[in-house]
Formats: sequence, C-alpha cells, structure tokens
Amino acid sequence: SRASRSPGFFLFSTRCWRAEPEHPAMYRNQQYDMDCITWSPGGRVLQVEYAMEAVKQGTPVLGLRSDTHVVLASFKKAQSELAQHQQKIFKIDDHMCIGISGLTADARVLAEYMRNECLNHRYVYDSPMLVGRLVSQVADMSQQKTQSSSKRPFGVGMLVVGCDEKGPHLFETCPSGNFFEYFAMAIGGRSTSAKTYLEKNFETFKSTSEEGLIQHACEALNKTLASDQTLTTKNMSVVVISANNKYREISADDLQKYLDKIEKKEPEADAPTETAAAAAPMDTSG
Repeated sequence: SRASRSPGFFLFSTRCWRAEPEHPAMYRNQQYDMDCITWSPGGRVLQVEYAMEAVKQGTPVLGLRSDTHVVLASFKKAQSELAQHQQKIFKIDDHMCIGISGLTADARVLAEYMRNECLNHRYVYDSPMLVGRLVSQVADMSQQKTQSSSKRPFGVGMLVVGCDEKGPHLFETCPSGNFFEYFAMAIGGRSTSAKTYLEKNFETFKSTSEEGLIQHACEALNKTLASDQTLTTKNMSVVVISANNKYREISADDLQKYLDKIEKKEPEADAPTETAAAAAPMDTSG
C-alpha cells in the first residue's frame, strides 16, 4: 500500500521522472556522440562535427594561386617563450606541400602517408604524382575513419598545394573526407577575416606575379591576428611552388621586405563570435 512505502520511494520516483527534461541536450549528446557511426535524429554525425571544430580552433593557414605559382602561408605558435615556434607547413615532395590546422599529431600521420605515396609513384612511373590524385586518396583514407566505431576521424584540416603537369593546384581536405579545389582559401582560427580579403582580391590572382602573391598572402594572414599581435619572420612561414621552381621556403630576410609593406591594422571594435571562440584555442601541439 501507499502508506507502507518508505519516503525514499517517492523521492527516487520524482528524481527519475525529472531527470530527462532537465538536461535534454546533454541526454541527446550522450546517446549519439559516443562513436562516429551513430546518426543523431537531426541527421548529423556528431563526432565528425567535433573533428571539424578542432580544425576551426587551430592556427590559421592560407593558400592562393595564379596561372604559374602557388603560395602557402601559415601562422606559427610557440607553446611558451622558451619553446620554438611550431612548424605548420610540411614538405611532401619537390612539387607539393601541405599546411595544417588542427591536431599536429594527426597531420604527421597523413604527411607520412602522402610522402610514401609520392615515393612509390616516382619509383614506379618515374614522374611526380598528380596533386589531385593524391588528395583524392587522402580523402578516401579520412572517410574510412568515419565508418568504424573503433576509430575516430582525423582532427586536422589541410591545404594541399603543388604544381604538376596540369599547372598549380590548391586543395582543401576535411576530416569528413570531403575535398575541394580553390583559387584561394584560408582555414583555422579567425580565418573568416582572411577569406574576406581573399574574396575581394582573388580575381586579380590569375595574372599576379610571385611577389604579388606573397604580398597578398601576408596581408590576408595579417587579418587573422588580434590587434595586439603582429606578424614577424619568427611566427609565420611562406612557401612558393611553381612549374619551373621546386618547393622553396621564403627566407627571413626576404620575408621581412614583404612584412614592412603590410597595412597597419585598425583597433578592433566588438569582437565577433568566432574571435571569442578562438581567443583561447585548444592545444593542438599533439
């Protein structure tokens, strides 16, 4: 009977009845983001979205190309004043390199795979590998990571640049397995400002010289920094690849000439939502 039941019974029953309505969002996430093969009722794979969010919180990297050259620029962070700035551009072959944003440890795995594929292709066919073909293989490899509950997506986004027999190329790869080719693109934290600059000027890139592309890259990368930060030869790196010249990183002395021409930034007003989220980016040093 009701009189014979202890007070603890009603307390327990009340708590069970109230548990789900109090935190519905948390309940849904706990149920649908435990692996990357479970779909949420909204048609989303949450772990893949989490991996893409890691890319958005990484350091900014951007690329742009003309008919003859392709330029890749990245911002480098140091974990402390005692540490060196971490490299975000990795050479894959003489005609190809990548810029990464996200988990550096995951990027090293992909870079090693890409280097091996380039070596095997050169050994078998005695010619450099096509950039688009390698990007397609990397995208397939990334997509396979989203089809098993025992694995997780790569938490890194890449800009793959290079020159092959078809000319200069600039590709973006995503943790979801998608890839896209661009005339100019920026990824990572605070990259919206850089993309806005590139969208305003990309129509002139087609006939721009190597020096002009490097200057545009420095200007766009400068847009991603807060008003109290400045680009230096230590915290940024720029790589140029062309059909006639192999992979070449711009030296500090040459890079300083471009940095001296950068327009000074105006003090920031109200910071956008992305800026607030990127103010304390997650540690992607891996």
